[in-house]
Amino acid sequence: YIARRLIRIATEDVGLADPNALRVAVAAAQAVEYLGMPEADLALAEAAAYLALVPKSNAIYRAFEEAKADVQRTVNEPVPLHLRNPVTKTMRALGYGEGYRYAHDYAEGVAPMESLPPSLSGKEYYHPKEAGWESKIKERLEQLRRIIRGQNS
Repeated sequence: YIARRLIRIATEDVGLADPNALRVAVAAAQAVEYLGMPEADLALAEAAAYLALVPKSNAIYRAFEEAKADVQRTVNEPVPLHLRNPVTKTMRALGYGEGYRYAHDYAEGVAPMESLPPSLSGKEYYHPKEAGWESKIKERLEQLRRIIRGQNS
């Protein structure tokens, strides 16, 4: 039970503020599996101490919950035409794949293209905090969002 809770803490409470948190928690859980108790008690203690001391962010948790709610709300909306694979002439005639931009054709590996359905166009789910690694992730994410919006110059 403790190992399971440590993994949840690493993902929900620490998140990407410290990407190593999940590795530490999973390693502690594996130690419990390999060694059993009471021998794995120190692995659990180390993981608990690590998780208590690292920066915290629930930004991924919040983004995931918001995205899940939008998926449920928009489940019947069609996939945008430009993202559909035009495997037949009829599909091509209907506009499938038209305007699709292949990410690997662009310098950053990211295409300036909206990939969400119209009702969610421009929606941004993940809002990293300034805690730990998320400050670096935030910089990169802002750069990627500019590219996607076609504002990278």
